[in-house]
Amino acid sequence: MSKHAKLLEKILTGTADVNIPFDGLCRLLQRLGFSMRVRGSHHIFYCTGVEEILNLQPRGGSAKPYQVKQVRNVVLKYKLSEEKL
Repeated sequence: MSKHAKLLEKILTGTADVNIPFDGLCRLLQRLGFSMRVRGSHHIFYCTGVEEILNLQPRGGSAKPYQVKQVRNVVLKYKLSEEKL
């Protein structure tokens, strides 16, 4: 199991939203097909076929827990996975 798959599993279980590394979350979203643009500390992710736009900011080296929940909801809603790419 790759580190991206482990991180995706950790996000989908929802048990450790506080301990998700921000850089890992950004890389995972890009592997899932999202494009990224950066405005200051705001990392904005968008993808064709996905209505929501994800706006993430780091808290230290970790992602904010409520933003991890937003990512989880989008991944589950659109059934995103690396296998579909």
